[in-house]
Amino acid sequence: MSDENKTPEEQPAEATPETAAAEQPEAVEAAGVDPIEVLKAENADLKDRALRVMAEMENLRRRTEKEVKDARQYAVSGFARDMLTVSDNLRRALEALPEDDRKNADAGVASLIEGVEMIERDLLNQLEKNGVKKLDPEGQKFDPNFHQAMFEVPNTAVPNNTVVQVMQAGYVIGDRVLRPAMVGVSKGGPKDVAASAEAGQTVDKNA
Repeated sequence: MSDENKTPEEQPAEATPETAAAEQPEAVEAAGVDPIEVLKAENADLKDRALRVMAEMENLRRRTEKEVKDARQYAVSGFARDMLTVSDNLRRALEALPEDDRKNADAGVASLIEGVEMIERDLLNQLEKNGVKKLDPEGQKFDPNFHQAMFEVPNTAVPNNTVVQVMQAGYVIGDRVLRPAMVGVSKGGPKDVAASAEAGQTVDKNA
């Protein structure tokens, strides 16, 4: 007799979530598995997933905070670079005046010179308040990340590749280079001690 011809009492009962849940422990027990161990494994899996989600959310929060901080810190980069051009022009105007003329200048010209110097200092101070710092590399080892070599100077009194002259000051904002310093580097002096020691260690390891 087909299911269609069976009476409601004879037809099989439909499966429900409640009946499935009730039958599951019986199926687990029939398979020889402890249902408590199954629940523990499921609980551990859910806990692991929750910890992973929490870790991902924490990483996302940190990345977002860093991006916001960088956006605030480096938002003025373009403006600061333009202001450095103004500072350079003020410095050129001051350096164009011979030292004798400055010493012998009348009160009016002396006040003008002093005013230009004050403007230059104030401009640099305002840039520094916004995270812009001036590089002073003279006497330091040449670093291509922060310096731009314009020429070499024969000099045996200092280690080779030392910055001996600064043609144009460099600036950084935060940990980024806003403008590299244009410098002259020494040539012909002894090798840098640290570099020589590092090279010697490399040779020893490869020996």
